[in-house]
Amino acid sequence: MTVTIVYQGQLRCECTHVQSATVIETDAPSDNRGKGERFSPTDTLCVALSTCAITTMAIKATDMGIDLSNTNVEVTKHMLSDPRRIGKIEIIFKFPATLQLNEKDRIILQRIGNTCPVAKSLHPDLNVLIEYRW
Repeated sequence: MTVTIVYQGQLRCECTHVQSATVIETDAPSDNRGKGERFSPTDTLCVALSTCAITTMAIKATDMGIDLSNTNVEVTKHMLSDPRRIGKIEIIFKFPATLQLNEKDRIILQRIGNTCPVAKSLHPDLNVLIEYRW
């Protein structure tokens, strides 16, 4: 087992990672009967995609002798209706100004980010736009 989830009522869930006991709470968004006081389930999908991309890039970067620490990631989610779903995810990776990479290394890391396990698990109809700001 990876995660246990308890539905707490009022459209909220408490998710516990079994190995570490880390807890994430979710709430329905304010535009869908929730209070919007926690990550929504669709927010967590966007977080999963973004963190998977930067994590897999950092794994490869470490092997290449590159440190991606202090990279900032901005994520924007666009919802569609009928049926309600995520239509587009925009991700911007902002790398530290001190990080000086050649074009080959940038291409390698971008390919890793674009093909991380979460990205490969998403439906092909989902529009994912990733920008790398070196």
